[in-house]
Amino acid sequence: MFASARRSYESGTKSAPSGRELEAAALFKASRQLEMCRQDWTSPDHERRLDEALRYNQRLWTFFQGEWMAEDCPLPANLRANLLRLSAFVDRRTFEVMSDPAPDSLRALIEINRQIAAGLSDSTPEAQAPARSV
Repeated sequence: MFASARRSYESGTKSAPSGRELEAAALFKASRQLEMCRQDWTSPDHERRLDEALRYNQRLWTFFQGEWMAEDCPLPANLRANLLRLSAFVDRRTFEVMSDPAPDSLRALIEINRQIAAGLSDSTPEAQAPARSV
């Protein structure tokens, strides 16, 4: 009985994703949500879905900002500064899209998320793109 429980625990801990993998997965999820909104712009519920996607992306980037601003952040100072500048751009673009929604205005957010996620996961952004064609 205990051996079975131990094997289950060990298999779960071996497959647990790293922090980088979780961050990459969250960014890929945000980019997929935004891309789906961009592609389905004329759907009846696009306003609700766009709002949800933008809010998810904004919460994610707010979390990253907090991590990068923390005194114990392990990243080099110049990388942290660059990431914080990028996050400021993401904030500005998000508010621009909220105030004047347009499908093409989502492209920058989608691409930033994909590129950062790909760097975190050592994967290509194309591998994480939605299966549907544009």
